[in-house]
Amino acid sequence: MEPLFVPHLVDMVDYISCDPISASKRIPNLAQIYLIVFYEEREFALFVSLISNELKVPVRYLREDKPHGSAGGLYNFRNFIMEDDPSHIFLLNCDVCCSFPLSQMLEGHKSYGGLGTILVNKVSPELASQFGELVARPVTNELLHYTEKPENFVSDRINCGVYVFTPEIFTAIQGVSTQRKERATLRRVTSFEALQPANRNLPTDFVRLDQDILSPLAGKKQFYVYETMDFWEQIKTPGMSLKSSGLYLAQYRIISPNLLASGDGSKNATISGDVCIHPSAKVHPTAKVAPSRKPWFIFGIVLGCWRQAAWSVIHGSYKFRVPTIVAPPPAAASFAACRRQLRL
Repeated sequence: MEPLFVPHLVDMVDYISCDPISASKRIPNLAQIYLIVFYEEREFALFVSLISNELKVPVRYLREDKPHGSAGGLYNFRNFIMEDDPSHIFLLNCDVCCSFPLSQMLEGHKSYGGLGTILVNKVSPELASQFGELVARPVTNELLHYTEKPENFVSDRINCGVYVFTPEIFTAIQGVSTQRKERATLRRVTSFEALQPANRNLPTDFVRLDQDILSPLAGKKQFYVYETMDFWEQIKTPGMSLKSSGLYLAQYRIISPNLLASGDGSKNATISGDVCIHPSAKVHPTAKVAPSRKPWFIFGIVLGCWRQAAWSVIHGSYKFRVPTIVAPPPAAASFAACRRQLRL
């Protein structure tokens, strides 16, 4: 899994980007969650412990020593993954935002009977070339063709970066590595040719899921698709993380409204729109909180009439300094005036 936010924002993951992990909890008979990343383990140690205790599921941190590719990384830790002898394995890229219908995917995968099932979504033809495009058989949902970021339009169905496999996926990955080793042994080139970019081979343990597994096995009754009609976004920039946070808040409004703050100004602060306030935060009852164009997540702060800066509030991609000691604001004071006072 790829982390959605940088390590110093890991405290926010539970409220902003934890849906891939919390969605995993809904998988029947879930045995283990593995985080396969390239960051130092100490950056995530506290987070791993917290989510493991909260979800009541063992969470293990696995750090790659070098890039192995999307499939090679899975194969590199196959011994850990197969410790509990799982019947199915989910692979989730955490740089995507969606509803993660994992239970539904698993049911579909069992009915298909293939090696793996891919979550797909329909996008506009103008955007399709930015992702892996695929063609599936309408009735059986069998994957017929797959190409990664093609120059010419192929399909408006794209790969969402969410998969469910049977353990036989490791055999397929091993087959790619074995073929590369055999080609390297049979191939004879001069030292000059070996230095040319066109002749440089990928490492035998570097296996790409899209180009090395999906494309060759498409049309061979090995892979199938499960199409989601819910929202989906890829997160590659800070701006996209803001949009994705808003999508999650909108989803909470439907499936988990208890996670969102509420208040009409009588006893609590006036809350407008989708706002998430951490239990550690204290919001003055005269405050007015609204997301405007950005989603609001408030952590460990107090809103009201400010005196001096102390703690931090994360608003979108910006970090503002706000105080911890609060007195009721003057009658003429407004939230906008306080924002100007803090030079926000």
